[in-house]
Amino acid sequence: MTKETKFDQELIRQLATLLDETNLTEIEVEHKDLRVRVARQLTINAAAPVAPAPVAAPAPAAAPAPAPVEIAVSADPANHPGAVTSPMVGTAYLAPEPGASAFIEVGKSIKKGDTILIVEAMKTMNQIPSPKSGTVTAILVEDGQPVEFGEPLIIIE
Repeated sequence: MTKETKFDQELIRQLATLLDETNLTEIEVEHKDLRVRVARQLTINAAAPVAPAPVAAPAPAAAPAPAPVEIAVSADPANHPGAVTSPMVGTAYLAPEPGASAFIEVGKSIKKGDTILIVEAMKTMNQIPSPKSGTVTAILVEDGQPVEFGEPLIIIE
């Protein structure tokens, strides 16, 4: 095993650990002639209406915080024609600062270009503008939630 191969394997291990620690699904690093991409697949269970079925045993799990979605959204919000997706990986913030009122609320009208939320990436606060005018029908992220590129953030109709 060469010194370079050992370095590559150690870098991959460190990146995989970083993925676990940050709950990211993918990370890519490029340095000189070396380019390493580490990704993992996540299984996302979308809530879908089903007939009630008897439960054999209750699953021990903490109760999740209520999601800010107040209307029925299709099983895959990314396919909704009014979905606004994240343009980058980062942390989504619904207000300009802690304690301030949110940029948007479900049921409120917004105009094209209005700030809908902020995505912090690499210590930079990026205001995300609305791509169209309409009414916010669903907010799919929570304040301070990590988001991935292309992840649906809100739905505007």
